[in-house]
Amino acid sequence: MPASQKPMTLTQKILLDHAVGLTRPWVEAGDVLQLRVDWTIASELAWNGMDRTYTQLGRPALHDPDRFYLAIDHTVDPVTLANDARTQKLVQLSRSFAKERGIKHFYDANETILHTEFYRELVRPGDVVLGADSHTSSHGGLGAFAIGLGGADITAAMVLGQSWLEVPEAIAVEYRGELPFGIGGKDVILATLGSLGRNGVAMERSVEYRGPAVRGFSTDVRFTIANMTAEFGGLNGIFEPDEAVAAWLARRRECKDGSRFYRADAGAPYVATYPIELGQLAPKVAKPFSPDNVFDVGAVEGLELQGCFVGACTTTEEELVLGALVLEQALRDGAPVRSEKRIVVPGSMDIQRKLAAAGVWALYERAGFRVSAPGCSMCLGVASEKAGKGEVWLSSQNRNFENRMGEGSLAHLASAATVAASSTQMRLRDPRPLLARVDRERYEAILDRRPAHVPEVRGTEPAPKLASPHTAGGASGGAAAAAPVRGRVQRFGDNVDTDAMIPGEFCHLTSLPDLGRHCFHHVRPPFFERAQAGASMVVAGEGWGSGSSREQAVWALKGAGVKAVVARSFAFIHKRNLVNEALPFLVVRDDAFYALAKEGEELEVDLSQNRVTHVASGTSFHGAPPSGVVQALRSEGGLVDAINRRGPRVFEAIAGG
Repeated sequence: MPASQKPMTLTQKILLDHAVGLTRPWVEAGDVLQLRVDWTIASELAWNGMDRTYTQLGRPALHDPDRFYLAIDHTVDPVTLANDARTQKLVQLSRSFAKERGIKHFYDANETILHTEFYRELVRPGDVVLGADSHTSSHGGLGAFAIGLGGADITAAMVLGQSWLEVPEAIAVEYRGELPFGIGGKDVILATLGSLGRNGVAMERSVEYRGPAVRGFSTDVRFTIANMTAEFGGLNGIFEPDEAVAAWLARRRECKDGSRFYRADAGAPYVATYPIELGQLAPKVAKPFSPDNVFDVGAVEGLELQGCFVGACTTTEEELVLGALVLEQALRDGAPVRSEKRIVVPGSMDIQRKLAAAGVWALYERAGFRVSAPGCSMCLGVASEKAGKGEVWLSSQNRNFENRMGEGSLAHLASAATVAASSTQMRLRDPRPLLARVDRERYEAILDRRPAHVPEVRGTEPAPKLASPHTAGGASGGAAAAAPVRGRVQRFGDNVDTDAMIPGEFCHLTSLPDLGRHCFHHVRPPFFERAQAGASMVVAGEGWGSGSSREQAVWALKGAGVKAVVARSFAFIHKRNLVNEALPFLVVRDDAFYALAKEGEELEVDLSQNRVTHVASGTSFHGAPPSGVVQALRSEGGLVDAINRRGPRVFEAIAGG
């Protein structure tokens, strides 16, 4: 570390390398940066909203069409694609755009799940990746800074090649001990969630996964852990790239060069370090309706299941193979019970072909699984593949929120090995007795983990280009005065997710009134009518807006007539979406406010004073002060208006706030 710098985390070094207009050779938590962006990525479900934003911007040329990656995966199981007009419209919208702009990295329906091939073939250590999907965090597994944002942010970055970011605080999760064979990334991240909790210590922070155990993690294990950083509440999850990453890159067909192998400095400013012991780790299961509602498999063994799903972006090639070999051993113990509700989905056609040649799908089929095409499938529950009301499913996906797999479904999360072991008798089962019988050499051979020449890995240091202080961009000024807004309270608790705000089956909509009518469709059906009748103030606890990056959640709130949201804390992506769409919000921590702001009480929110008032008592409370960028975007009327008014240098104008 040069003497002119302060110690920095891995994330901070990547941000430093991509920052524009810096006046000192380091960054620290709280800095607001204008950032160069290497990649933007999206799915057809996200593109539906992004196309709306793109049109509002005048459909300009892209900054670099070869650095926008678009995959059709969220709504497109083959049955739905053949029969559902809404899905066909979403697919055609993406196909037309890809043709219009000559998108090189366009994956059509059922070719890959969004994150799978991007991780395997394109992302590099040290890249900055912005994706219109909360599980963009996956790509931190290879040492990239990768975050999910709403579609407006991704559209802006796609067009401008830049974005803005407030440098987050960071925590370190330190893994110790050696993982037992067959205990993989899903068990590790579920154990982490069970120990540290969802939307707590990681909330809006960078999560750097470290410790002596990490060097033994495959790139697939790292992918799964980084993927579920979204469930942890982190802004991004990241591993330091090492020899395992270099070996993976050496096998690629393209994008082998240009990697930057940054390392966190000794004394890096982590808010806290959390040790997690792995040596005796048991398989984990997360019960509904939260991914941190975690138990050892023995505590729930014997639970009767109506369905088993192996798939979704979380489930890597490694997990698919392990699940098949567990099934092979289970079949030796007896034939599976009858069930039509076993589904396995590969992450890409590349994986599909490779595992077909190795006989993996034949093992799943012998065990009664239907092998479906690559896509999100059961994980989103919006196409033809969904669970029924009251059905208990065991799934290797990443979310078990209420109604996630279908209205009234009861999703339990586990590794592919645990799902496979449980599927033959349709009862939850500890996979370890079957894992003990798996031929490890065969497992390694199917995954083709032959020794490869690995280039020497040397740590990289960023070389920022500094600007003179008088040339650095400045903020566009404080928030414009706005009239206070009044309304009665609709009260919510902690960790209200965006799936609840607008269920996935309505995310094809782009009209605010249409979305508003479906706001809280499953969990609070009267929400729209009550908001229209004047209950237009939302008051909530911790983690408001966690989960999916879908900007439709904010559109639904606006379409329902919500005038402001006050909460103890907000999930990062949802808060950005509130800013981009100019929907007023305040962060208020004072317990006295929540004692007064009960259901039906009248509030007044005055953003110009950063204040909320309980009308009946006249008591006022101040929110946490917003950053200068947030104030600037509020004054501009949101992100699209800011770009249309200020043009390509919009982030230079506002990032200094």
